[in-house]
Amino acid sequence: MPSHLQSDELVFFVNGKKVTEKNADPEVNLLSYLRKNLRLTGTKYACGGGGCGACTVMVSKYDLLSKKIRHYAATACLLPICSLYGAAVTTVEGIGSTRTRIHPVQERIAKGHGTQCGFCTPGMVMSLYTLLRNHPEPSPEQLTEALGGNLCRCTGYRSILESSKTFCAESNCCQMKGTGKCCLDEEENQTSSSHQKNDKICTQLYAKEEFQPLDPTQDLIFPPELLRMAEDPNKETLTFYGERITWISPVTLKELLELKVKYPKSPLVVGNTSVGPAMKFQGHFHPILLSPARISELSMVTNTNDGLTIGAGCSLDQVKQILTDEVSKLPEEKTRTYQALLKHLKSLAGQQIRNMASLGGHVMSRHGYSDLNPILAAGNATLNLVSKEGRRQIPLNEHFLAGLPNADLKPEEILESVHIPHSEKWEFVVAFRQAQCQQNALPDVNCGMRVLFKECTDTIAGLGLFYGGIRSTTVSAHRSCQQLLGRDWNTLILDEAFRLILDEISPPASAPGGMVEFKRTLIVSFFFKFYLEVLQGLKKIIKMTSIPNSHRYPDISEKFLSALEEFPVTISRGVQEFQRVDPNQPPHDPVGRPILHQSGIKHATGEATFCDDLPVVDKELFLALVTSTRAHAKIISIDASEALGLPGVVDVITAEDIPGTNGTDDDKLLAVDEVLCVGHITCAVVAESEVYAKRAAEKVKIIYQDQEPVIFTTKDAIRHNSYLCSEKKLEQGNVEEAFENADQIIEGEMHVGGQEHFYMETQRVLVVPKAEDKEMEIFVSTQDPSHVQKTVSSTLNIPINRITCHVKRVGGGFGGKVSKPAVYGAIAAVAANKTGRPIRLVLDRREDMLTKGGRHPLFAKYKVGFMNNGRIKAMDIECYINGGCTLDDSELVIEYLILKLENAYKINNLRFLGRACKTNLASNTAFRGFGFPQGGLLMESCITAVATKCGLPPEKIREKNMYKRVDKTIYKQAYSPDKLIRCWNECLDKSSYHTRKAKVEDFNSKNYWKKKGIAIVPMKFSVGFGVTSYHQAAALVHIYTDGSVLVTHGGSELGQGIHTKMLQIASRELKIPMSYMHFCETNTATVPNTIATAASIGADVNGKAVQNACQILLKRLEPIIKKNPEGTWEDWLGSKWKD
Repeated sequence: MPSHLQSDELVFFVNGKKVTEKNADPEVNLLSYLRKNLRLTGTKYACGGGGCGACTVMVSKYDLLSKKIRHYAATACLLPICSLYGAAVTTVEGIGSTRTRIHPVQERIAKGHGTQCGFCTPGMVMSLYTLLRNHPEPSPEQLTEALGGNLCRCTGYRSILESSKTFCAESNCCQMKGTGKCCLDEEENQTSSSHQKNDKICTQLYAKEEFQPLDPTQDLIFPPELLRMAEDPNKETLTFYGERITWISPVTLKELLELKVKYPKSPLVVGNTSVGPAMKFQGHFHPILLSPARISELSMVTNTNDGLTIGAGCSLDQVKQILTDEVSKLPEEKTRTYQALLKHLKSLAGQQIRNMASLGGHVMSRHGYSDLNPILAAGNATLNLVSKEGRRQIPLNEHFLAGLPNADLKPEEILESVHIPHSEKWEFVVAFRQAQCQQNALPDVNCGMRVLFKECTDTIAGLGLFYGGIRSTTVSAHRSCQQLLGRDWNTLILDEAFRLILDEISPPASAPGGMVEFKRTLIVSFFFKFYLEVLQGLKKIIKMTSIPNSHRYPDISEKFLSALEEFPVTISRGVQEFQRVDPNQPPHDPVGRPILHQSGIKHATGEATFCDDLPVVDKELFLALVTSTRAHAKIISIDASEALGLPGVVDVITAEDIPGTNGTDDDKLLAVDEVLCVGHITCAVVAESEVYAKRAAEKVKIIYQDQEPVIFTTKDAIRHNSYLCSEKKLEQGNVEEAFENADQIIEGEMHVGGQEHFYMETQRVLVVPKAEDKEMEIFVSTQDPSHVQKTVSSTLNIPINRITCHVKRVGGGFGGKVSKPAVYGAIAAVAANKTGRPIRLVLDRREDMLTKGGRHPLFAKYKVGFMNNGRIKAMDIECYINGGCTLDDSELVIEYLILKLENAYKINNLRFLGRACKTNLASNTAFRGFGFPQGGLLMESCITAVATKCGLPPEKIREKNMYKRVDKTIYKQAYSPDKLIRCWNECLDKSSYHTRKAKVEDFNSKNYWKKKGIAIVPMKFSVGFGVTSYHQAAALVHIYTDGSVLVTHGGSELGQGIHTKMLQIASRELKIPMSYMHFCETNTATVPNTIATAASIGADVNGKAVQNACQILLKRLEPIIKKNPEGTWEDWLGSKWKD
């Protein structure tokens, strides 16, 4: 901050406590401030872009216009602290804790088994808490909407929703669509009736009546001081000076307009959902930011005879509420534009973003993915602009959306409000949207469409078609509309309209998000749905109006009616069945019981400590990676001089600083002479803070010389004979002869895409060097602490016994934290070794995805020979996976893929060949399923293709080719299919598969454009590694003199509850309640030579080790117990200690 400028004081409240910041920096967001300044680490960093909800907090502000306090959920990663003047922030720590009293929301999510890794849980809790502050008895629809902006990668949505539904009032139940019965009761009754003679089955894991009731009187009140500040008539403009950016927050519109004259290029920031991400991810920089949030004129709403004028400062959620009110008051014919907007407002982003983003910001961004601009343009909305020179009005049309100069804003103008006119009786406004999911996803294509007819006719008098997702801005089919004017609204215009629209706005090859052919299909599909919806609307008007020749408007054929039905956001419901424990099982034995996750309550309160939640260590430095911007190139030079000259920078770490081994020949920790992919780590910057380190990393200059070839796809690799390891091949039977004897043969190719791990907690590590003997402590988020330990040992050329790895818990792994954490840990260790200071490395989401691969994409060629009855005689399959630029786990993945490719089918003649391709992409690595998902999809696609050719149901082909008797698999293991067959039959029976399939077929026969599907697929999946030594584990169990027990083992807690399972095992073996048990952390000094927690065997191997340790301890206690069989656990231990 310049010495001659003094910032105003920033005043806000956090969890009921006043925060006064004298030097508020506009570049600091609330998430960073909470975690680093206030040490409130329950709010998590996961994506940094407001898209995942892990950093959700509740913001409360006093609204001067309504004289009410507004509570809303917001993503702390996007909120500049300077925007919080006069606000009260509530974090997960502020609503309850284990040290005080847990809140009912925290209790129910934890006891309802709604936590797994727990990293997303505080955000879930705060979204639900905020909903309950506004709606103490929410409907299931409100619940689903409130959680729409929160992601859970452990797939725990069902338990989260089910436990959250306990807050819903029974009056808000769907009532079985008018039957007056509760859907959940109905399903439970059906389930209980099917098991009325089986008391070993239960459907509930918790007792609802034991939950504490919701008590709003216990919530924090809005601070009276903030009320006084909000109503102070003498409020003044606030200015906050940061190192690089100044934040100015005026109070009146006049002041704002004067500032826009002074700083015409400065953007207005309300929710920071557009400007913030652009500055953070796209390199935009604005030295002055203007915040109009305190200007009440920009939030005013005015009703006029011809429509509604909404202030540009209103949040999208407020717009939604305003439009909902209008729709409830006005005749339907006047609200068609409002209804179209509401349709998209329900799915636009997540609830948090809708709470933060302003109408003005959304409109003025003119983004190609905007969900509202196409509708506003189609509905003839106008923009009310204001500047110091006065006001003017411009249409929100194609010229404005395209950013053309004659319709653009003047630099000193701002958007004051948006006027949305009422629709007319003979006017229809419709919106459509297609995205990858119903909530919290950008649209692939969206549109706003309007048609106006000459009164009492179906002749087009006006037409507007606006599409998003096609190009970088919303596009208009203006020429097409002009050519269709005067035409009648009937089937004769369809083909011409399709041709005209596609000729005018067909997406280019560079269309945002790709999928050009799919987008072309959507463009046409949306117009067809528009045509049908308008036709249906016309019929309704005609029925209410005496119109001559009404026979001209025939009913829509039943064939097309299904195209008019929307896909609603469904409310999750269902019943799960659980096996009860044997009634004779001792009460203290927890095995098989629905035990609460050991850390469940702490997950929900934010007290569970993850790697980056650890307090800052004395003299700690932050490390930022410098990565390659080339896919394949020689490194000519690395110039770090500019970076080293920046404030706070301590050093730059290169391969020359590594005292030991720089990775492997195949996979270098730090690039030396060559980079093999974009994201290849070249060096790293060490600085006093994360901000300094990352700024400096951008200033490291690397000169490259591009190399050939550059290989990205498996087909490219095949052409260049580029492979990572030898081919893997399995063959049995006589494949060629079997093909000759087959009735039919099909051949084809298949592509299976890759997948990002997207664990909620990004890769992170803290390395703390010790003062003597080159000892190091490493706190790391990993599935394999021993691998990190060994890699650091070889990198620093010191013995393994000097390095201790600590893993408290991991915020999701899915295979992505098996091998890669060793790379990041070793680089950080090199920096710690060189500087002699602790080093923290926390990857942001972009760095995480850039430097690490994911699931291996697959390209396969297949040939299948089969008989007309569906019996498969022969298969010949070639599989090529994209391994990326280094071997990593690709050899194991292709081996597993080939070994498991046969799935549950006994096919006598097989030839499977697999290759791992070397490409210039970040190295792909272990991922949940480890090759089986790709191979399984390939095999089941072949089965389906056979079924289609034979004209038989796919399940019949599966049954015919399934293992039937004890036989050897393709990998020569004896296999009994008894459990496979039992499982298959039980699934068919319990799911009422054939009955449901008949209903699906009936539905499909009656619905031309909308289809349902149902399928059943068997799976034979062997767990474990292909290396026997990986199936060993160890545990250490301590019994203390007070009777308490400390259990440690070599497994990592990833969300699968391994620590809880280990305590259950110890409790059973020692015959004492779990309340005596504790697990601290996974630690390589306590349990050495651990194996990776992967391959679905972590609980099995570590559980056996814990069982063995407990049995040894109990055997030692046997003499004491025999001497005093009536004694207590504490008595026996006291005697043993004295002896």
